[in-house]
Amino acid sequence: MVDIFDNRIICKKCNSEMKKQNIEKNGFILRSVFCPKCKERIIHPNDEQEYKKFISLKNKEFKVKMRMVGNSYAVSIPKEIVSFIKEQERVMNNMVKLCFEDFGRLSLNFDIKPDKNTRVIKAREYKLVRNNKPIIHIKEFSDSANPKNNKKVYKLGDE
Repeated sequence: MVDIFDNRIICKKCNSEMKKQNIEKNGFILRSVFCPKCKERIIHPNDEQEYKKFISLKNKEFKVKMRMVGNSYAVSIPKEIVSFIKEQERVMNNMVKLCFEDFGRLSLNFDIKPDKNTRVIKAREYKLVRNNKPIIHIKEFSDSANPKNNKKVYKLGDE
């Protein structure tokens, strides 16, 4: 099938030849053409349709069940979300990244490749207790954007 964007496109406002350009919106790459003279822009209809479908799913709230499976819990993911991810050519049988973001909030990431602008900040705390008295208390802090600020603080006993 021939794609309309494979042909030369003329701006209907100023009759200039339009130039190809990719636009990134919410992780989507949208193919487009724009006119250098009048700044008119046309987004590829298929890309625009997929993006609208994504926005529609993003704005929708799903109620799902959480079930016990062995020693773990399983959450069902609605079929329309899985279908959309499959359409985006993402591999469904690969491992996904599950993050505990905040109280009452989990995130499930199918695209594990780190973004060049991704910043990861981690804080961890460990306590070793014997007879209800702290023996060792360790605090760790790491920041991918500022590794020189990474810290480990050790406290022994009741210091």
